[in-house]
Amino acid sequence: MLNSITLYMFTHPQFDPIAIHIGNFGIHWYGLMYLIGFLAFLALGKAQIKHRQWHGWTFPMLDDALFFGALGVILGGRLGYVLFYQPSYFIHHLLEILAVWQGGMSFHGGFLGVLVAMWCFTRKYKLQWLKVMDFVAPLVPIGLGAGRMGNFINAELWGRVTHSTYGMVFPNVDSALRHPSQLYEFALEGILLFIILWIYSAKRRATGSISALFLIGYGSFRFLVEYTREPDAYLGLLSMNLTMGQWLSLPMVIAGFAMYAVCKK
Repeated sequence: MLNSITLYMFTHPQFDPIAIHIGNFGIHWYGLMYLIGFLAFLALGKAQIKHRQWHGWTFPMLDDALFFGALGVILGGRLGYVLFYQPSYFIHHLLEILAVWQGGMSFHGGFLGVLVAMWCFTRKYKLQWLKVMDFVAPLVPIGLGAGRMGNFINAELWGRVTHSTYGMVFPNVDSALRHPSQLYEFALEGILLFIILWIYSAKRRATGSISALFLIGYGSFRFLVEYTREPDAYLGLLSMNLTMGQWLSLPMVIAGFAMYAVCKK
């Protein structure tokens, strides 16, 4: 009886992926989640400039940082997906690399794209790259959480089958009880990581330490949640029964601890 109630209470609603229909044109939920992430970046960045000791930053600079960052997220995220997850497919379907509307974005690729984009931003304004990354790091998790909520609405990147009485059925996949791993990532990589970074960055810190904490926090949370997330069908589990997401997150954690130790000295 308990299991049947659980199945009933936690069945994915199968949302329409299009949030707003305008004739033959539709605005997708996933696109709106990106918009929420960008707006959160601006709102939180303005709060930092007004109420925290981030000298030298102006609102026009923040707008520029968003522009550079958005390019890094989109270009890096797509190229990361192509290179990390399905290189053998896209090498024979080169034109589909541009078809971002079909889905397929990698956080780790987007992260590398943002690093490059922020380097270009620092060149324009003659700023120190690590200080810029420290400013940007607390502004990012809300956008990450919004992206995971977009995954949940689209009923994609679902979790592994669970044998507990808690879970969710994704009717578009099968009738098995699964972990709602998108919601775990929303809570950890989005909400909790934001709270940690926002509180930590409220005081002046050694240059690079806020960025280091972002690397440690995101990498650790992503590594743990991957144990509940269904591996990509075209990759499966890799060496040591780890997923691609876990292998890409490990260097983030290691680099984060190393950077934090150096910055504290």
